[in-house]
Amino acid sequence: MAENAPLTVHLNDKHVAAGGRIVPFAGYALPIQYPTGIIAEHNWTRTHAGLFDVSHMGPSFLRLVEPTGDIDRDHAAVSALVEPLLSGDVAGLKPGQIRYTLLLNRDGGTLDDLLVARSPHHAGSLYIVVNSGTKEADFRLFEQAAGEVAKLHRADDGVLLALQGPDAAAVLAAILPETADLGFMTYRPFVWEGARLMISRSGYTGEDGFEILAPVEAGVKLWDALTGDERVKPIGLGARDSLRLEAGLPLYGHELDETVSPYEAGLAFAVSKRRREAGDLAGWNRLEREFGGDLGRVRVGLEVQGAPARNGAEIETTEGETVGRVTSGGFSPSLGRAIALAFVPPALSAPGTALNVVVRGRRQPATVVQTPFVPHRYHRKPKS
Repeated sequence: MAENAPLTVHLNDKHVAAGGRIVPFAGYALPIQYPTGIIAEHNWTRTHAGLFDVSHMGPSFLRLVEPTGDIDRDHAAVSALVEPLLSGDVAGLKPGQIRYTLLLNRDGGTLDDLLVARSPHHAGSLYIVVNSGTKEADFRLFEQAAGEVAKLHRADDGVLLALQGPDAAAVLAAILPETADLGFMTYRPFVWEGARLMISRSGYTGEDGFEILAPVEAGVKLWDALTGDERVKPIGLGARDSLRLEAGLPLYGHELDETVSPYEAGLAFAVSKRRREAGDLAGWNRLEREFGGDLGRVRVGLEVQGAPARNGAEIETTEGETVGRVTSGGFSPSLGRAIALAFVPPALSAPGTALNVVVRGRRQPATVVQTPFVPHRYHRKPKS
């Protein structure tokens, strides 16, 4: 194998057999699209169910080495190890509950965005899923925080699937009926074909859906079982990106990086109230000012007239002053026009603000709009 060659996921042969066009992404060889193309895959996910191979991500379990067996005490202990790294309230998680949170540096910038969940059954155990491009650094930080008290068990050697779309729940219930009881942002283990699966009701498309962590053999069988349903088609990275863009969801390295804070990124909800009131967040001096409104830039959505404005495109006022840049942009199949996420000064962030984007040297009109561009359709169980 050539030095620095991308890693191959366990389902690579399935992707190739299905006609997937394989490209390098975050250190892995992954399908960017299948023969029907990105727009068809995007629309299929919005109307039926798309199946994504996201095995390049970084799932893991952080477990106390010597749990006491007292569920609440052990959860408090493992939470105390990771909370200094994160923006969220981990201690307040209920069993099986998932929280979106941010890994912060000492200046309040974002090292990664991730999911952390409290085990529904095991005392002192957290399920953590980080991004592929940052996972080695993330895992080192969690291992350092754990010290001798807890151990990080990597689970990125298996198969991680995402089944997304309005038919996703019915498709998965046909195989595992119990999954219908999962609410949005919850997870628990299930047994299928003798294998233990970790299934969460979550995703990255704005649609209802599930993410499924499986051992390799079971993961391959599950891919075949799901794609054998006529409501399911395999979907590549291209449509995954256009779906998350329409949903207004950030991509690390674009809307988030080590200079971008939660408040700049429009992710104030990821800074839990308890943590904010305690002032115990990394970079709190900066974050406290920004919570009070002292911000130099904020993330906005743009509708763009003409060709899509891609990452790095400059944003100007209608008078020609450069005031920001596009972080993600493309054509929205659902809306039939170009959209983008961008950073601009707060004074220019109100919906309806007229701006220009510079695309290949040409100015194109753009208008600030609220996000998500396409409404989220997550499944939320009625409150009892």
